[in-house]
Amino acid sequence: MASDSSRGVRIRDCGEDDFESVLVLLRQLWPELELDPVALKEIYRECLTRDTCHALCAVAGGGVVGFCDFTLKQSLWHRGKLAYVDELIVKEGMRGMGIGTMLLERATGMAEDLGCRHIGLDSAFQRGEAHRFYDDRGFKGLGYIFGKDIGK
Repeated sequence: MASDSSRGVRIRDCGEDDFESVLVLLRQLWPELELDPVALKEIYRECLTRDTCHALCAVAGGGVVGFCDFTLKQSLWHRGKLAYVDELIVKEGMRGMGIGTMLLERATGMAEDLGCRHIGLDSAFQRGEAHRFYDDRGFKGLGYIFGKDIGK
């Protein structure tokens, strides 16, 4: 399912052929990381085949200019299903044009249609601009997220 906006941006489900464009966006999201394209492509493909993962692309001018993916899980705290936005990125130079809002609104609508009671995400401490973006769209800071790398 796709949606069109007056800005010429279309939101649609991602396909396998979108991976290279999504990888470019992920490099913008995580410029400090050395990304492994082979490993990421495998994870991306798996996401496209799982019922609990959904990936959206924003397309304009014939190219992918934004990406959002979210996963579904059960939560005792939220008394049911919740959606968790894993990545949300808009191409540099295209930010501030409503593309991130369109992606987030589509993800939220899909999550609600899938029976979710809550949608959440995390954002690194230094991303103040992103925090304002989420706050302006009704997301509230609920606490800290703790993590620890395990395994290889």
